[in-house]
Amino acid sequence: MRLRLATRGSAQAMAQSGSVAEALRAVGHEVELVPVETTGDRRTDVPLHAIGGQGVFVKEVQHAVLDGRADLAVHSAKDLPSAPQDGLVIAAFAERRSPADALVGRTLADLAEGATVATGSVRRRAQLAARRPDLGFVELRGNIATRLERVPDGGAIVMAVAALEILGLTDRIAEVLDPAEHVPAIGQGCVAVECRTGDVESISALAAIDHPPTRAAVEVERSFLAAIGSGCTMPVGALVRDGVLHTFLAAAGTTWREPVVLGSDHDRNREMAAHVAVRALHAVDHR
Repeated sequence: MRLRLATRGSAQAMAQSGSVAEALRAVGHEVELVPVETTGDRRTDVPLHAIGGQGVFVKEVQHAVLDGRADLAVHSAKDLPSAPQDGLVIAAFAERRSPADALVGRTLADLAEGATVATGSVRRRAQLAARRPDLGFVELRGNIATRLERVPDGGAIVMAVAALEILGLTDRIAEVLDPAEHVPAIGQGCVAVECRTGDVESISALAAIDHPPTRAAVEVERSFLAAIGSGCTMPVGALVRDGVLHTFLAAAGTTWREPVVLGSDHDRNREMAAHVAVRALHAVDHR
């Protein structure tokens, strides 16, 4: 079967899509990559939350599948909004890489008082500020190479470990942040692949690369996000690790964290994640 994979054209996205392509080729499919430029790629001069937050890296890639230019849409799962796209289904969650964030430049302990940290993520800012309120923060956008060139003097930038892993750049890491404390973005470290609803052949092909433990974890995290009703405009994070759902939410100077032990019933775990989100919203609104 010949499959066309729509993907962002950045080095990280192409590497991620390349790994999906290789996995599909290994089970007998012919694969072609179809690079697509997204709003998020074009508007590197504007903070993500100012141009729509979550979704700005996926819409054009999804449309390439919906209009027939491609069969599959490959995304970083953390970029996917919690609401499903009409006409598409997430048919595979590839096995997750590290979900953690990392500092490049200096470790947190080595940052001098008042040092500058560059990041475009409101979640990362809120979590670092909770530990080090003395730090200063500046925006950081651009591709991986550009961001690595913009480490502030005496400061640091924050990157996803998975992005550095897939590009072979983990030697740049000064410190991997504990994901139980620096709770990552929902789905961070995972590649998600969509196809058209009802495309039986593509759904069957993608079943071979779907990783059930990763799917189970990311679906619970996405249930938390769906109940929050937020993308990049709100500092929110969730991670399922070793049977525990770690959650984070911040608003108006108040932060919420709650680890919740999950059970064996997947539907129940998703319901639990939604209930945790309601508690989190209530807490940051009423403290």
